[in-house]
Amino acid sequence: MEKKAKKIHSQVLTIDSHNDTPMRIVRPGFDWNDRHDAKSDRSRVDLVRMEEGGLDGAFFAVFVGQGPRTPEGNEEAKQKALTVFDTLLHAISRSHERIGLALTPADAYRLEKEGKRIAFIGVENGYPVGRDLTMLQTLYDRGARYITLVHTRNNDICDSSTDTLVFGGLSNFGSEVVTEMNRLGMMIDVSHASDSSFYDILRISRSPILASHSCARALCDNPRNLNDDELRALAANGGVIQMCILSDYVKTPQPNPERDSARAALRVKFRNFDNLSDEEMKQARKEWYGLEDKFPRELATVSDVVDHIDHIVEVAGIDHVGIGTDFDGGGGVSGCYDVSEMGNITLELVRRGYKKEDIRKIWGGNLMRVMNENIRVATGLAQN
Repeated sequence: MEKKAKKIHSQVLTIDSHNDTPMRIVRPGFDWNDRHDAKSDRSRVDLVRMEEGGLDGAFFAVFVGQGPRTPEGNEEAKQKALTVFDTLLHAISRSHERIGLALTPADAYRLEKEGKRIAFIGVENGYPVGRDLTMLQTLYDRGARYITLVHTRNNDICDSSTDTLVFGGLSNFGSEVVTEMNRLGMMIDVSHASDSSFYDILRISRSPILASHSCARALCDNPRNLNDDELRALAANGGVIQMCILSDYVKTPQPNPERDSARAALRVKFRNFDNLSDEEMKQARKEWYGLEDKFPRELATVSDVVDHIDHIVEVAGIDHVGIGTDFDGGGGVSGCYDVSEMGNITLELVRRGYKKEDIRKIWGGNLMRVMNENIRVATGLAQN
């Protein structure tokens, strides 16, 4: 069975729809051409381990945490995002013999044939857009092919799943964002969006949507995850949910009041990690990692991850599920702690009777279909 799984894993296009590795790439001294160790420096992704784990490619997320919704805050978010783009694109160019930038599924399949890793780019949090619709074109021109519209707090586009409702879904500006993204052929990512935002997006979008790193709420009751009605609505839209392997969203963690209190105090101390200087952020990471060492979590397992995939297939169908790890943003489970262990997910799928064509869909086929459909809709809009 292991031999069969390895063969399938090597033959299908494997794409992770979401990692936060650019947050490491922008740090001085980090080189993704070197092999890092997840246990010692907590890095989950580099080119060496992508090759070891048989991961063909990933959407590398340009993430900017939510800050003040002011002209000054929006401008700062914009500049931060553009800096991350520049750094990421430079890293791709510098490693051009091992990895290439993909803007379309056709690019991905070409790079796969050339034996290179594939770098798509997404934007996590629409905060850098501010209230400027033209920023969508700017981000698209830099290579962004999806935007996670919101993060853990509301922005000017829509309400977050983990904040109080302000707009009751999309704002008026957010509706314009959805329409413009359809025009550009840029996928709309609903991970982190509130339930009302989710349904507003479905109502307006003419293209299939994406949940780049979300799980099934029926198995882990967290507002970040999609409930069964949402899964069915996503399937009717032709979209795809990319199964997240961040442990706390896969399996409800055991209560640990001491750990939770320590984490809450650290968030207060470092202003919820907003607008920190480089030195403050370095210290915040050090103290956060110290809490992880002091209060080690019992991680969900690869089996738990595939339980979610089973459930999503049962509710939404095999054509509407994929994988988005959230590596370097907290993702990692026992048995798939970093990108070198990605093949273990395929092995568990084979153990449960998934056929090669089903696994091909889960590992990239469904995502590439949604991406191509967004491009097709945008082409049609341009011709009208």
